[in-house]
Amino acid sequence: MPRIRGLTAGRRRHIAVIAALAAGSTVLAGPSPAWAGGAPTPSAPVARLDWSQCVPGSEFDCATMKVPLDYSEPGGRTIELAVVRREATAPGRRIGTLFFNPGGPGGPGTVQMPDSYEKFPREVRERFDIVSWDPRGIGSSTAMNCFASPEEAAEWNASKPAGFPVGAKERAATFAAYKDLASRCEKRNPELIRHVSTADTARDLDRLRQAVGDAQLTYLGISYGTILAATYANLFPDKVRAMVLDGNWDPQAWTNHGVDDRPRLTSFLRLGSDRSGAETLDKFLDLCGATTAARCAFSAGSPEGTRDKYDQLMQRLRKDPVGAWTYPATVDSIMNGLYVVHPGWTDLAGRLQDLWRGREPQPPTLPPPPAVRNPNPYVGEEQGTSVLCGDSPNPRDPGVYPALEEGAAARGGDAGRHWTWATAGCTYWPLSPDHYRGPWNTPTAHPLLVIGTAYDPSTPAPAARAMARELADARLLNLDGYGHTALLNPSSCIQAHESRYLIDGVLPPPGTTCREQDTPPFATPRPNGGVSTGGGGMAGTTVP
Repeated sequence: MPRIRGLTAGRRRHIAVIAALAAGSTVLAGPSPAWAGGAPTPSAPVARLDWSQCVPGSEFDCATMKVPLDYSEPGGRTIELAVVRREATAPGRRIGTLFFNPGGPGGPGTVQMPDSYEKFPREVRERFDIVSWDPRGIGSSTAMNCFASPEEAAEWNASKPAGFPVGAKERAATFAAYKDLASRCEKRNPELIRHVSTADTARDLDRLRQAVGDAQLTYLGISYGTILAATYANLFPDKVRAMVLDGNWDPQAWTNHGVDDRPRLTSFLRLGSDRSGAETLDKFLDLCGATTAARCAFSAGSPEGTRDKYDQLMQRLRKDPVGAWTYPATVDSIMNGLYVVHPGWTDLAGRLQDLWRGREPQPPTLPPPPAVRNPNPYVGEEQGTSVLCGDSPNPRDPGVYPALEEGAAARGGDAGRHWTWATAGCTYWPLSPDHYRGPWNTPTAHPLLVIGTAYDPSTPAPAARAMARELADARLLNLDGYGHTALLNPSSCIQAHESRYLIDGVLPPPGTTCREQDTPPFATPRPNGGVSTGGGGMAGTTVP
């Protein structure tokens, strides 16, 4: 997911929005891991993590781990990683540790894992300690922070338009702000900015695996966490026990097919987020219009009428914003609001109806912060930018963006405009000297499980198929559903397959599709099921 720009109200809300986002069986049980550039990774002893309760009364434990800033100089400067754990709830049946990356890039795992903990399958929570961390450069770890004070950061953020720019003046302000950001970061973080690549984080993850005493890695990653998973699997193929990749990037889209020079499209346009965003928005409007206003406040009584109502609202906002809710800021809110179906789609419909009536929507009610050491870390835009822009090639010429935007808008309407500008911060950002370009098909010790959702506003279903093809040994599991990732939009069917894979190494049969989510759009929530619920954890599964 890109860094969210738009109508935010404080750091906690910012983090909450980020959280917002395949017959076979294998019994789970080499060569030295390789550098992205080919040289062997230096080995060093790894101490066990020293866990302690995050805060009094918390069910989560916290720890700090030191890792090399530069793995080519293991005896040089070290940086710190903030780590969080929830122990297995059935310790007598514990298998090991499941590592979780919440995506982003830029998602602080020490906050987002506790926030998302109840969404993990119950069987997985019973059998595994679940561990996450703030990747290098992020949150409570040694972090990218390019401002001297919160006031300076707020001043910089206010120097560019909310959402995306409209017109030459706003485009100039946007690029000036990002040029300034890159300059600030080079000055304040000259070493760290070159060592926050996904390959660096994959090496950190392997040290974390060693620090919990696991011989091989068990992992679940969503969104950007799928690229981290694919990178790890190819750098440390013999260390793969089980890895779930949910909401996938196409590795070739991420790397521009391994070519750094003169990329024609931005990362998200290569991925196809413009099309998937538009398709998901169309589904939102159709399903909203097919139900009553009691269930979807923005409904006009029919899908056609609701789409017309939406078009009228967007045209109105272009001319007459409602307070701070400009057309671009509203589009950003819409695209981010599509990530989580329940309650996100219902809340989004309420915001659109408020705007239709000329009222500013109220800020959402946030859940209480998790009981961890720092539930509100600094998560400035430079943190996700440093990873995405350091890893994934993007156009360097600001002059190409208007044409890119119009092309994306022709394909994806408002979603195309949103996704075009999601990587504008990359225009002046240096590529990491250690960004991983492949290969992606190194044979792994065990197969991986890849999950794709039919209507995902960010990571399209074709990208999951591409990821499954690229990896040497992976099984694709499809979800005929909505929203960004199956973890954040639970399906008992998906959870049943995940649990059997993570616990017993049993993959779904080839071609498996789960047909139901536990809470369809604009419906009353149903309880989550699972393998051992006795009530159809596999309900809704189809196998060709």
